[in-house]
Amino acid sequence: MTLLHLDNLTVLRKSCPVVDQVSCTITEGEFVGLIGPNGAGKTTLMRAALGLLRHEGHSSLSDMTASARAHHAAWMPQAREIAWPVDVETLVALGRIPHLPRGARIRDTDRAAIDAALAQMGLDTYRHRVATRLSGGEQARVLIARMLAQETPLLIADEPIAGLDPANQITTMRLFAELAEGGRTVVASLHDLGLAARHCTRLLLLNKGQLVADGPPDEVLKPENISAVFGVSAFFRRTDQGIVFQPLETLE
Repeated sequence: MTLLHLDNLTVLRKSCPVVDQVSCTITEGEFVGLIGPNGAGKTTLMRAALGLLRHEGHSSLSDMTASARAHHAAWMPQAREIAWPVDVETLVALGRIPHLPRGARIRDTDRAAIDAALAQMGLDTYRHRVATRLSGGEQARVLIARMLAQETPLLIADEPIAGLDPANQITTMRLFAELAEGGRTVVASLHDLGLAARHCTRLLLLNKGQLVADGPPDEVLKPENISAVFGVSAFFRRTDQGIVFQPLETLE
């Protein structure tokens, strides 16, 4: 089943394309890593696909009503700001808003989704702590839990593992991969190419607003792509423990 379809999606800043005629189709069961250098257009692409930015071309998500979109896709923006000093459980519960009738209180089904999201992110013991008093990495985990509690078939996250320590980065990437194996779909912008190579089923490589490569990690992370887009050399090897990818040196 197709969960997101983009056709010539373009975002202009004045007359300059920030995202330039990007087309792709994303189906259920994929863990898609959106990669590219700073300023490549990753955040702009995701926000335009969600209908949060004016764009040309077509996005299947932006064509939906707000209510339908909230049941179809959960969004985690790059900004980690938590404005109100609420406890973790209350913040995660906000993910259930699309499922609640107007004026309704949290029900047993909602409580189960909240508890499951807290458990998935290892936050059971944090539920009564004030979210604004947590570290940046802990806040990121809480916001991922809020996204999980929304229980949508599609999750879109902008740099979800930024600021997490290595153990929580790996745990989160494994969780996303497991969700994809279970039939849900994750699209996440990522700067750690090693983790993207190990855990994503598909990579979309953006450069200067254009989609320059789309496919499995071993096809996208070819030396010619890495040198042309990132300006670095890299080590790539498929091992018994999975793909190992490590940028090595900048190119003169």
